[in-house]
Order: sequence, then structure tokens, then C-alpha cells
Amino acid sequence: MHQSEQLRLRHLLRPHAAALALGLLAAVGEGVADLLEPWPIKVVFDDVLRSRPAHGWMTHLIVSLAGQDRLAILKLAALAVLAIAVTGALCSYAEKSITTSVGQWVMHDLRRTLYSHIQRLSLAYHDQKRTGDLVSRVTSDIDAIQSFIASGLLSAFINVLTLAGMVGVMFYINWRFTLIALSVAPLLAGVVYRYTRRIKRAAREVRKKEGEIASVIEEVLSSIRVVKAFAREDYEQRRLEEESLESVGIALAARKLKARLAPLVD
Repeated sequence: MHQSEQLRLRHLLRPHAAALALGLLAAVGEGVADLLEPWPIKVVFDDVLRSRPAHGWMTHLIVSLAGQDRLAILKLAALAVLAIAVTGALCSYAEKSITTSVGQWVMHDLRRTLYSHIQRLSLAYHDQKRTGDLVSRVTSDIDAIQSFIASGLLSAFINVLTLAGMVGVMFYINWRFTLIALSVAPLLAGVVYRYTRRIKRAAREVRKKEGEIASVIEEVLSSIRVVKAFAREDYEQRRLEEESLESVGIALAARKLKARLAPLVD
């Protein structure tokens, strides 16, 4: 994303800073809940099934509250699982609710700003630009931004937080094994960076082609009387099919790039 685009995005998000802060807090809670989920199960395996010496902060906490009674430890571990699950669910609901609301309002502000900007462009620009392409920018492109804010913005933060927490836990358990496991991280980062740039270019081509298809449809439907008068239905049908086939090819190429990335990272 270019610096000017980042500034525009910050300008749109600034009025919703308080809501985003609450969403961020909920995302942190969700990430912490995800990290805590396995710990009560570990306590059950170590202290109830195997009777190993207490090890770990949660084990010490549960044992200090329940004593050496295995049944009491099991009950507290079950309550801990329930509490963590409820906390994670509430945080997840709050995060998704807030980001959806912010995404809708940002989409409204962006659509209003873009529509005002398009109306103030010169007639020469409108003569060169297809109407369908402009309509696609005001509709589908803004929908994509709304989807990113609603489902991608804080979700990406949650994933980063969870990954950082997992790495921290791994270092706490065995730092040597963690260093070995992370030795492939630079290579994976290079692969992800390379493919991400290619995927972005392919996605731009897909959006461009979608705009061209919208332009063809808009041109035909706005002059449908002329099309019928000169019996041009078959020609316009073939023209749309050609544009659609090109769109399918471009979209499949972008999908193949995404499909290749997943197994390489895994």
C-alpha cells in the first residue's frame, strides 16, 4: 500500500479510533484465550492422570486452590476450560461486532467521498473513462475494503498475537527446539513476500477486468433500443462472453497463485 493510500485510510479510520481500540482490546482477549485453551488440559494430564510434580503457573494456581485432591483439581480444570471458552467467545463476538460496524461506516464515508470526487472530475476524464468501470469502483472495490476492515484488519492482528504467544510459549518450554523450528522463518518470509506481490498484481487485473465487464453491460443496457433496432444481440452476447472468458482466465491465474502459496508455507 502506498503512503498516500495509507494516509487516506488513516483519515477514514480516525473518527472510529475509540471503537477500534475496543475492538483491539477484544482481539487481545481472544488471542489470550486461544493461548490459554490447552493449559487446563495439560493440568489434567499431568496432575490427575499421571500425578507428576506441579509445573507451570496454571498448575500451581489450580493445585494451590484445590490441594492434592484429584477430583477437585479436575473440577477446577473443567471450570477453567469453561471460563476460557466463554471469555474467548465474548471477545470474539465483541471484536466481530465492532469491526463490522466500523467497516460499514467506513464504507459509507468512502463511497460518499469517492462519489463526490467522481462528480467533480473533468468532462475529458469522463469521456475517456467507461461508466461501468466507475460504477465498479464505487460498488465492488468499496465492498472489498469493507470486507477487509470487517474480517481482515483485527483478524490479522489476532493471528499475529497468537503466533507471537505460541513462539513465547515454545521458548518457555524449550528455547533450543524453538530456534530450530524458527530457522526456516526467513525462507518462508521470502516466499510469502514474493507470492504476495504477485497475488496483488493479479488481484488488480481481476478488478480491472470486472470493471470492463460492467462497462460492457452498462453500454448495452443503456442503448438497448439501438441494439434491438440493428439486431446486434448476438454480437453483444459474443462480446460479453469474450470479456467473461478473459475474466475467468485472469481469476483462475490469481487463484492458482494463492493455491500455490498455502502448501509452500505449510
